[in-house]
Amino acid sequence: MPTAPFTPTADVVAEATEAGYFPGRHTVDITEVVKLTAGVYRLTFRDAYIAKHARPAQFVNLFSHDPMKLLPRPFGVSEVDGDLVSVIFAVVGKGTAEFAELAAGDRIDVLGPLGRPFNTKTAAHYILVGGGLGVPPLIYTAQHLQSNGDARTTAVFGYRNDHFADRYVSRYADATVSIDESEGNVITLLDRMEAAGELTRDGLAPVILSCGPLPMMKAVAQWASKRGIPSQLSMEQRMGCGYGTCVVCVVDTVDGRKKVCSDGPVFTAEQLGWEA
Repeated sequence: MPTAPFTPTADVVAEATEAGYFPGRHTVDITEVVKLTAGVYRLTFRDAYIAKHARPAQFVNLFSHDPMKLLPRPFGVSEVDGDLVSVIFAVVGKGTAEFAELAAGDRIDVLGPLGRPFNTKTAAHYILVGGGLGVPPLIYTAQHLQSNGDARTTAVFGYRNDHFADRYVSRYADATVSIDESEGNVITLLDRMEAAGELTRDGLAPVILSCGPLPMMKAVAQWASKRGIPSQLSMEQRMGCGYGTCVVCVVDTVDGRKKVCSDGPVFTAEQLGWEA
């Protein structure tokens, strides 16, 4: 008979953290689940380790309570408040539908933070270009950069319709512009910024950080390349384990096939061969 996966208690996680070990899959308390718009939810859980160690574009695995659903669902960290961690997700299947039905007081198994983050060490004007459910990791990127006096941020978000993330990213970004598909797309907004001389801010050169649908990110990377602007792309890919063992999430790069979960999710346009 199969046994349930080991889920260490909060005390075990605390001891592992203090000893310098990465905690394995463990159970945390959910503090809030909020519906943002049709089919899109924001889930918040309490985890001091992830809150302290998560970096922009890193993700966490959330596990279903159903033992028949073996694979976790990866979600980019969207916000941190003290020891609270939030993710934003769309309901696209039975697993995410289960998460949408959770509420404060419920518990869930998590693993993370996972993956390679954006490089935000350079003094720059970071233009955070997101589309759809690619915007949540960019909210946390803006939050992370808010304390960096050598950086400025502009959020450039594209939506199908409802601008569900603007109110969150506007807490942290120096400027926020967004558009829905009835008006155009993120390239429309980037062209407007260029025409208005807004690609630089406070004398800082632009760097583009992007996450979203693959066609959008390719277009953004090529737009940036034509202007000599460096870009980093956080890839969205189906995953199994989330830490490089199962080899489900590979993507083609100029150096061969790489794992999005462990070699990424962040790659440069040059690594992906997406220059104009």
